[in-house]
Amino acid sequence: MQDLCSVSNFTTRTATLAYEIERSSHLFSVHFPALPATAVTLASICSVVDQTGTEVPACPAKHKASFSEKHVNDLFCQWDLVTYNSMLSGFVDVDGYERNALELFVEMHSKSNDIGIDDFTVTSMVKLFAKLSNLCYGRQLHSYMVKTGNDRSGFVVSSLIDMYSKCGCYKEACGIFRGCEKEGGIDLVSKNAMVAACCREGEMEMALGLFWRENELNDSVSWNTLISGYVQNGYPLEALKLFVCMGENGVKWNEHTFGSVLSACADLRNSKIGKEMHAWILKNGLSSSAFVESGIVDVYCKVGNMKYAESFHLTSGTGSSFSITSMIVGYSSQGNMVEACRLFDSLEEKNSIVWAALFGGYVKLNQCEAIFELLCLYIAKEAAIPDPLILVSALSVCAFQAALGLGKQIHGYVYRMGIEMDIKMTTAMIDMYSKCGSIPYAEKMFLKVIERDLVLYNVMIASYAHHGYEIKAINLFQEMLERGVGPDAITFVALLSACRHHGLVDLGERTFYSMTEDYHILPETDHYACMIDLYGRASQLEKMVLFMQRIPIEYQDAAVVGAFFNACRLNKNTELAREAEEKLLKIEGDSGARYVQLANTYAAEGNWAEMGRIRKEMRGKEAKKFAGCSWVYLDNGVHTFISGDRTHSKAVCIYSMLDFLTSELYEIAGAFC
Repeated sequence: MQDLCSVSNFTTRTATLAYEIERSSHLFSVHFPALPATAVTLASICSVVDQTGTEVPACPAKHKASFSEKHVNDLFCQWDLVTYNSMLSGFVDVDGYERNALELFVEMHSKSNDIGIDDFTVTSMVKLFAKLSNLCYGRQLHSYMVKTGNDRSGFVVSSLIDMYSKCGCYKEACGIFRGCEKEGGIDLVSKNAMVAACCREGEMEMALGLFWRENELNDSVSWNTLISGYVQNGYPLEALKLFVCMGENGVKWNEHTFGSVLSACADLRNSKIGKEMHAWILKNGLSSSAFVESGIVDVYCKVGNMKYAESFHLTSGTGSSFSITSMIVGYSSQGNMVEACRLFDSLEEKNSIVWAALFGGYVKLNQCEAIFELLCLYIAKEAAIPDPLILVSALSVCAFQAALGLGKQIHGYVYRMGIEMDIKMTTAMIDMYSKCGSIPYAEKMFLKVIERDLVLYNVMIASYAHHGYEIKAINLFQEMLERGVGPDAITFVALLSACRHHGLVDLGERTFYSMTEDYHILPETDHYACMIDLYGRASQLEKMVLFMQRIPIEYQDAAVVGAFFNACRLNKNTELAREAEEKLLKIEGDSGARYVQLANTYAAEGNWAEMGRIRKEMRGKEAKKFAGCSWVYLDNGVHTFISGDRTHSKAVCIYSMLDFLTSELYEIAGAFC
């Protein structure tokens, strides 16, 4: 069977099943009374597109020719039920041969009077529909099985439970299991399938209760299923406890057990437990398994111990794709994109995990150009549309670096490819246009959205507030309330920002107090800082001081006290500014910027002795002020500038233009230099 399967070199997708169903529809209508809409249903769901331009095998006879050559053609007519079932099982298990499996099943049924169809046949087909998550076909096949009496054995029942569970019909899976209990009790296969269904649904209490019921039936599959379920549902500690209990009950651990347990250790980010588990694996001689090796590497990567991960990966000797994938994820999470890309290039086949890892790594580093290049590479290599989350991440980086050009290109790609603009992607687009300063684009996209959620409103209100459209921000807030969308803490930060930019003290006060009185939202640091800044810009120092005194101590952090200090300096109240800056030094003693601010305050007063003392104290504590920078996206690159910096490749041209502009300004002002 393996040789027969390996001869065919064509590739198929699930969608091409419709082609063969349409060609074989007469067989289904004649032989499957319980499947009246089979051909029509799949044809309406799937579309047939031959992407490669190659001839797609169309019928069982052609398969015989392509698979078997001369000697298999001679033997094909002699195939019995066992041979057909073996071929069918092989097609179901191998990715890309789903259509072949369906063809073969159609042919088997057309010859059912001669060869018959047994439980093994229908079990394979149920497994196929579970694999494809095709609930419609699964239900129709189940109906046929009930009619023909092929729904009784434990393996058939377990396959039906698995199919309904994977298709999202948990209640129907439970109904089949309960029917099995009433008819003849529980067998191990059905029980394990139901435990897996409970885990898949997140019903861990029910899974545990079922597991301990008739626990004498439990085997290693039962234990591994439950342990894996706890890990997948976010209960790593419970998984580890069950692992210990498994050993105490005399059930032998295997590579699947350790694979799940290693995932639990990785989720806990516990280096000690991970090392202990590594030692346990070595003791049991399971470290050679590619599955386990990948788990060990993943543990060390997630606890941040890349040296251990590298050492184990290099000495394990297997170099499996699973292990390399874990290393790529680890390097990307640590920001080591050079090593991540090196391993990425070494993989012949790149799955969605490694692509997502690289995108995630570049997003963390805010490397806009690298993300865009990787996006183009993905589209070219995979000939597939990227995951929407990848596009959303790319848009967030474009927003961070104000790369409007790249953001527009991504928007254009989404439009050309007909990618569905869900609320997350739309919000990311609006945020990108807003942070790139293109409010008309952001506003246009916002107005097209009919079903607006809180996050979308928050982004648009903040956009208006930050770009000087305070009245629009306030009006949009009123519209949000009229539509029945309740605000949150982020909404009020945006509103208070709008009020402070426009000097709306009364409205700002009403907004701040309504937050707690009307919406029961407790103020946070950002809200207090906005109010301090609002009073400072309006030169209402008395209100500002009283408000500062009412702020709880735990919220008087660097942001709030810093806003108070800036307001005092703005209003030339050096005494309050000194007090605020001294308080800031206690909060952020290692911040050179705070020392410089206080030194400048004393210098403005002409108090050179105090300024010298602060400078000396700053040097004694080795506090450094990191230079701020500005950047601009130009010619497919981000250009960064620091005050007084002359390291840029075009520094001569830049400073020459600056001198020219300075001269022009002096001329306009009437002072020639």
